[in-house]
Amino acid sequence: MKALIPGRGGKLTPKEAMEWIMKVLFLICGFIAIAFVLLITIYLVISGLPAIREVGLVDFLFGTRWASTDQTDPAYGILPFILTSIYGTAGAILIGVPLGFLMAVFLAKVAPPKVAAAIRPAVDLLAGIPSVVYGLVGMMVLLPAIRETFHLAAGDSLLAAIIVLAVMILPSIISVSETALRAVPKEYEEASLALGATELETYFRVTAPAAKSGIAAAVVLGVGRAIGEAMAILMVAGNVANMPSLFSSVKFLTTAIASEMSYAAVGSLQRNALYSIGLVLFLFIMCINIFLNVFLKRNKEG
Repeated sequence: MKALIPGRGGKLTPKEAMEWIMKVLFLICGFIAIAFVLLITIYLVISGLPAIREVGLVDFLFGTRWASTDQTDPAYGILPFILTSIYGTAGAILIGVPLGFLMAVFLAKVAPPKVAAAIRPAVDLLAGIPSVVYGLVGMMVLLPAIRETFHLAAGDSLLAAIIVLAVMILPSIISVSETALRAVPKEYEEASLALGATELETYFRVTAPAAKSGIAAAVVLGVGRAIGEAMAILMVAGNVANMPSLFSSVKFLTTAIASEMSYAAVGSLQRNALYSIGLVLFLFIMCINIFLNVFLKRNKEG
């Protein structure tokens, strides 16, 4: 706080006064961001714990049957949702990260300026397309293709969700990775070339390792987008509470909330269980971010 207190006996020039005001404004914005996170956390904990206490933590997290609308034998096991979210996110990362990274290398280092200038607006446009449009295209194009290719009764499946998620995370991975690659000092590449390395060897063995923190940040953004997506997945995954299988209809944590929250009665166990799913999803994303941040910090220290 001392940095925010004006000096010179309280007399400030207009420039110093404006700088002090901006510092205070930035501090307020930082506290607002923290306050929102705390409010969301407290709300999810208060709303989600009652269902977990009533169902039981083990039965809730490791139960394999979800039948929230069954009047005679309701069940609230979310293990299929957890595993589906993990498999779907992992599959999207395995497809999207290599493609996005290679595309970023191409745009930052290989592509002629005119070609790069033509591709970047397309990447930006991909980032601006609403998720429901991705889901609609997936329904109309991807699902029939999967059904005919693999001779399935229906194309809505975990595979379709993985492909849609992989496409959706590409823009953020490409943009952030390209920015990180361009920020690497030219001296690194010139030294590598002077030692006899080829251009591609330089890009992959010198530039990419130097930009690994930015590339890792792009992966974090992609993971967050993949885990938190609901609408597009709701349209292509089938929305059935099955244990995850590549060619069967599945339900993610996010789609479970989106599909049932509209008709769940206020105060009912079903609605509280949906809040509990939101709490699990929130903790899941938090743990992933903490793990990735610790991993990146160790790499920087190493």
